[in-house]
Amino acid sequence: MDELAGEFEAERARLRGLAFRMLGSEAEADDAVQEAWLRLNRVDSIDNLAAWLTTVVSRVCLDVLRSRKAHREDPFDVVPDLAADADPAGEVELADSVGRALLVVLDALGPAERIAFVLHDLFAVPFDRIAPVLDRTPVAAKKLASRARQRVRGTSPLPPADLTRHRRVVDAFLAAARGGDLEELLDVLAPDVVRRADAAALPVGAALETRGARAVAEETQVFGKRAHFAETALVDGAVGVVVAPRGRLLLALAVTVEGERVAAYEVIADPARLAALHVTLLRA
Repeated sequence: MDELAGEFEAERARLRGLAFRMLGSEAEADDAVQEAWLRLNRVDSIDNLAAWLTTVVSRVCLDVLRSRKAHREDPFDVVPDLAADADPAGEVELADSVGRALLVVLDALGPAERIAFVLHDLFAVPFDRIAPVLDRTPVAAKKLASRARQRVRGTSPLPPADLTRHRRVVDAFLAAARGGDLEELLDVLAPDVVRRADAAALPVGAALETRGARAVAEETQVFGKRAHFAETALVDGAVGVVVAPRGRLLLALAVTVEGERVAAYEVIADPARLAALHVTLLRA
């Protein structure tokens, strides 16, 4: 038993990372790994422990995803505070390592698509091993992963050179926002920049629109803690920003870039508008 426990512990970090990508919740990922340990103790012998554990954890995660979808349950207990210490440290580390934008995009996939994509594209599991997890043929599992891949890795109508430039500008804006540096913000904002926002994104009574680089920069300094949870992504085909504590989409920024500066951005926080957004990953 001690030897088996040691072998399981050697797999724990990988299994936890696998489950977190599938579920987007640290607590649920830990539960899935623990369930695999309990099942392992009821099995007499296993030829390939790593493969067996991957299959079991994946099946547990698939059941969780299907139950979540059937009951329309949110994977998170509450909308997290935007303060940097609102997330448990472990979940912050996991979300940072996985990528918050990736978690947002994965959350839009169906359960079978998500499992197939995570197993194949992120953990290099062959389709003949994915198929039994999903109760599908290897060909069907491959189609699920392919369909998920198309939804995850988006395309933009912008020419490649413009897309690269826009990404550079938005990355610079996000870096300046994280650092709260007024001068860096002023450098990346156009003099006549306009910030618009849904009321849900602002304190009660705050103006829905702010104009001018200094006013927008000073405002960004105040609300810059949100940038801790932010990553660049394609938002409806344009380079934008998603703010996703614990991988949950809380805000999105639709950014307008002109030249080498941000000319305008809109903070989208209304749940109906967020649900209608098409968020995909920027290609490396």
